[in-house]
Amino acid sequence: MPPEIRIDDLSAPAVHALLRDHLQNMALHSPPESIHALDLEALRHPCITFWTAWDGQELLGCGALKELDATHAEIKSMRTATAHRRKGIAAAMLEHLLTVAGQRGYRRLSLETGSMAAFEPARAMYARFGFVPCGPFDGYVEDPYSVFMTKSL
Repeated sequence: MPPEIRIDDLSAPAVHALLRDHLQNMALHSPPESIHALDLEALRHPCITFWTAWDGQELLGCGALKELDATHAEIKSMRTATAHRRKGIAAAMLEHLLTVAGQRGYRRLSLETGSMAAFEPARAMYARFGFVPCGPFDGYVEDPYSVFMTKSL
């Protein structure tokens, strides 16, 4: 059964814990200047919509869209709870984000992820969904620890 994906107000303790885990994991694999994951307050910015995936009361994962302009958005904070990895949660969230991006009229969806081996499963998933490497966008700069990807919608 697919997860229930819903807009989230970032108030649940389980969401706070998942985001803490996300930030701690980024710190394990990237130098501080190359961590672009957003904290709780940054995710509350009006240009960001944040979703969570649930199975009943169990939090499975999260993802967000940051509107860069009327035609371009960025995927942020894609994270699957450790206990639910390799179960299709991230793919379900990515499908949801792509659907919403299309509904909003975006013509391009981009993302930044890590270049290290730990991020290979994420890069492979994005590639399966048609994302291709691109240059930095929206204020990012070339960084050996970052991979930039984009998809035309």
